[in-house]
Amino acid sequence: MKLVIFTDLDGTLLDPQTYSYREAQPGLDLIRSTRTPLVFCSSKTRSEQDTYRSELGIADPFIVEDGGAVFIHRTYFPFRYPFDRVVGNYHVVELGLGYREIRENLIETARETGLSLRGYGDMTPEEVAAETGLNVEAARRAMAREYEETLVTRLDSNEFERLGAALARRGIRLSRGGRFSAVTGLHDKGEAASLLADLYRRQEPGLRTVGIGDSKNDVSLLAAVDLPFVVQKPGRVWEDMPVSSLHRVDGVGPIGWNRAILGLLS
Repeated sequence: MKLVIFTDLDGTLLDPQTYSYREAQPGLDLIRSTRTPLVFCSSKTRSEQDTYRSELGIADPFIVEDGGAVFIHRTYFPFRYPFDRVVGNYHVVELGLGYREIRENLIETARETGLSLRGYGDMTPEEVAAETGLNVEAARRAMAREYEETLVTRLDSNEFERLGAALARRGIRLSRGGRFSAVTGLHDKGEAASLLADLYRRQEPGLRTVGIGDSKNDVSLLAAVDLPFVVQKPGRVWEDMPVSSLHRVDGVGPIGWNRAILGLLS
C-alpha cells in the first residue's frame, strides 16, 4: 500500500520542550529506506522547515504556516499543475493571506476590542528566543512569517472567543496551537493537505494518506487524511479531537510519532 505521511512538527515530530527529533530517528530512517514521502504540515515558516528538511535529507513538498502555502520543488511532479508563483526552485501554491494584511487586521481588531495583544511582529529576535526557548538564529527563522502571525498573548476563554469573533468578521481566523495562538486567513492544514494529496494521486491512484498531530490546530489535517494519528502531549494525555477513526498513540511527541511510523511501515 502506497502511503504519503503528513506530519505536524512542534509537539509531534519535535519534542515539545527541546525541539529535538532524536527519539523519532528509527521511524525517520524507515521512511527514508522505504522511500515514503514525508510532508511537513506545520505552523513553522518556510525558513524553519527548510532547516529541518536539509538536516533530514527530505526533498518532498511541505506545507507552511498552518496551510498558508504549499511548496513543491519544480521537478517533483512529472506533470503540470496550477501554482501562484516561483520562489527559488519551488512552485508555490498560496492559500493564505499575506502577513502584512494579517498584521494590519490584528492591530485594528486589538484597537476595537481593547485587548492588549503581542505577536512576533511586536518582538525582537531576542524576545522571541526567551519566550520560546529557541536560540536567537532559530527565533529569526520563526519570525520570517509570510502567511500567519503568532500571538504570544495568553488569552482566557472569554478573551479568546471575543477576539476570534472580531477577527472572523474581517475574514481572519484565530486558532490555538500547542503553546501560542495563530492568526491566519481562512485556510487550514486540511485544505493544503487535500490539495497535495490530489497531486500525489495523479501519480498513484490507490495512494492512502496518513496524518500525525498532537493539538487542536491539527484537527483539519487529521480529518482530511485516510489514517489519522494523534500523539500524546506532556502529562501523557491526548488532545480531545472530533475526528473519526482516530488512532491514539502512546508516547509524547516524537516517542509516539516513532511508534506510529514503525507500526505503519515495519
